[in-house]
Amino acid sequence: MGRGKRELGKEPKRMSYGEVDKKKKIIIRTGIIIVAIIVLFIIAMIANNYIILDNNTTINLIINNRNVTSDLRNDIIQEDGVIYLSEDDIANFFDKHIYLEEENHRIITTYHTKIAEVSLDENVINVNGEDKRTYAHAMERDGVIYIPISEMTEVYDIEIGNIEETKVLTIDSLDREQKKATITSSVAVKSSKNFIAKTVDRIAKGDSVIVISSDGGYSRIRTKNGKLGYVKTNKLENESVVREAIPEEKQIEGKINMTWDYYSEVASAPNRTVTTIEGVNVVSPSFFYIDENGDFKENIGESGETYVDWAHGNGYKVWPMVSNAPAAHESLEITSEIMNSYKNRKILIEEIVDACVKYDLDGINIDFENMKQEDIDLYSRFIIELTPRLNDLKKVVSVDVTAPDGGETWSMCFDRNVIGDVADYIVFMAYDQNGVSSTTAGTNAGYNWIKLNLVKFLQTEEIDSDKLILGIPFYTRIWTEDASGEVVRSSTVNMEDIEDVLPDDVQKTWDDDLKQYYVEYQDGEYTRKMWIEDVESLKAKVSLVHENDLAGVASWQYGMETQDVWSMIKQELEQ
Repeated sequence: MGRGKRELGKEPKRMSYGEVDKKKKIIIRTGIIIVAIIVLFIIAMIANNYIILDNNTTINLIINNRNVTSDLRNDIIQEDGVIYLSEDDIANFFDKHIYLEEENHRIITTYHTKIAEVSLDENVINVNGEDKRTYAHAMERDGVIYIPISEMTEVYDIEIGNIEETKVLTIDSLDREQKKATITSSVAVKSSKNFIAKTVDRIAKGDSVIVISSDGGYSRIRTKNGKLGYVKTNKLENESVVREAIPEEKQIEGKINMTWDYYSEVASAPNRTVTTIEGVNVVSPSFFYIDENGDFKENIGESGETYVDWAHGNGYKVWPMVSNAPAAHESLEITSEIMNSYKNRKILIEEIVDACVKYDLDGINIDFENMKQEDIDLYSRFIIELTPRLNDLKKVVSVDVTAPDGGETWSMCFDRNVIGDVADYIVFMAYDQNGVSSTTAGTNAGYNWIKLNLVKFLQTEEIDSDKLILGIPFYTRIWTEDASGEVVRSSTVNMEDIEDVLPDDVQKTWDDDLKQYYVEYQDGEYTRKMWIEDVESLKAKVSLVHENDLAGVASWQYGMETQDVWSMIKQELEQ
């Protein structure tokens, strides 16, 4: 019976040899994977919790919580407790304009409100005109100049930490915010926020750390060993700001509306006591100039001091012009002689600084023109060296420049990129497109020409828009041509006098590219031509301030205008 029952049921299925072998392989493979996962997990836990892989073999440099060691161009030197960085590394991290002044065998370096002369021969540093004894001086080794940065903390406004145990050098700018917190329990500091990440340091409960940033449940910190890494934010407590950031203070809030108030070296400052100028917040009287002997001259007197009182009484800042006009027009050599000597530049800078303090000025407007093209870098040095001295006194430095295209002594003598980088403001004198020496009649300041040159300033010269002031003209020119079309002469016409100069029946034609009215008429055997400046033409120019987010406008010169321009400029700048 038992056999019959087996026959009635289904015979059990038997696996083939191949199927058995396949099943065994699957089991083995699964086992290997499980073991591998366990091993990897164990390795990860070990690596994640116990192994510190970030032991330094050379000095690591941390500047403002960023490891810049890979950016070092030369070794860091430590000798007799003094820390040295190479000139190239100082240029890379602090002062790209640092240079060796061979005349006195000194390194000249500037930073924000300080200019320092670092001797290569004696333990002395001159900071903003005052000598200070030091423990070390700059030195040359294997053709590389090294600067004792540990002696330069005042110059660069920094704090240096030297952690010898971990070979870490930290440098923190004192004008930046710093936050600290306390660790709630012992924890590994990780190189990243990933689950598997190397441990860069271990910190114990109660340790204080610098908090750099927090995001997604993790905080980036710097440990007392100078190591940078991540911990979970919930491991921090009592986070607080231990050093406030020092914000950049601007002397003028909103757009700048400056007007040059020119008077000659043989005249007295104008009496403006019963005058107010709508919308203006900066005036630039012609108080200072370089004479034919290269000497710095004042033209202030009692009338000038009264002028300053009037300006301040009306809420205007005073940025007087310093002009090289007498020297420049009589001899290029006078200006060149000043620029080519650090000693001469320093003397001029000291005289400007003293004048700003003496007369309670708010800044200065450097208006040097007609200079040698080969002195381009030396003129930049003058601005580089002047700016920190005045910024230290909270005085503004503005520098006038011409359009990027032009002659050697008129245009090619300016490094606009450097000037725009260093000075508080760079002023584009957007006029004299066709100037007094032009042999072809043309507009003094066409809208399309100005717009094109603003592109060059902002893009080619890479000047920050909030540093660029647009200079606009309150004058134009009338051109006289003979029968052959040759220019016989041209003369300046103030805006307020244009209608008096033109015949009553003259036909005005609007040029939409230039944003100006054009007139042409016969005067006997001559043809007169004029591209008119009026409130409409100036409005188009001023509109470029908001269009390009510029710092503001400067107008040349007060007294040439028609009164309707002031309300227009004010309204345009307040948009």
